[in-house]
Amino acid sequence: MSMNLILMGLPGAGKGTQAEQITARHGIPHISTGDMFRTAIKNETELGLKAQSYMNAGELVPDEVTIGIVRERLMQADCTDGFLLDGFPRTTRQAEALEELLEKIGRTLDYVINIDVPEKVLIERLSGRWVSPTSGKAYHLTYNPPKVPGKCDIDGSDLIQRDDDKPETVKKRLEVNKKQTQPLIDFYTAKGYLKNIDGDQDIEAVSRDIEALFLEQRS
Repeated sequence: MSMNLILMGLPGAGKGTQAEQITARHGIPHISTGDMFRTAIKNETELGLKAQSYMNAGELVPDEVTIGIVRERLMQADCTDGFLLDGFPRTTRQAEALEELLEKIGRTLDYVINIDVPEKVLIERLSGRWVSPTSGKAYHLTYNPPKVPGKCDIDGSDLIQRDDDKPETVKKRLEVNKKQTQPLIDFYTAKGYLKNIDGDQDIEAVSRDIEALFLEQRS
């Protein structure tokens, strides 16, 4: 049975882990925006070359080029039994274009899965990361703490926190992402595709909840 999915979630929601598990279990490709562009550029398709020219100039790739690249990717043989889109669409305009494209190629979305995690938990997940400036080993204060607080297990150096991982930076990043994704959540809620999954659980529980959706669809 074909399974056509979009996976959404704010940074730190565990989207990458769940994408790996879904694609491994169901034999469908995990297609990220970056992957699509890399494939089109590598294959030197007309749209791939167009996209590269915009990227080389430091400009955003226009929606019509992006949706054309999505079409090329979804028409490939490995998408026959479905796909998992990640990082696309990014805007409601792209979402509308995707709807039109799927209709043209005789496909429909099954679900837009949104892994929903409270902001407080996301900040804790993302800002708990510390690294050793000498060995490069990364730690997480909650999930992978060093044996001696503040010290690297390998060389005993003082751990540092990168600017990107500081709570105030993380909070701003989440606010920007929320602002970008809310219109998409509203769009797919109105279409009846959106399914919120509680991401504030362990990985296995999140996986079980996602699989329960698919079982529900089959019954």
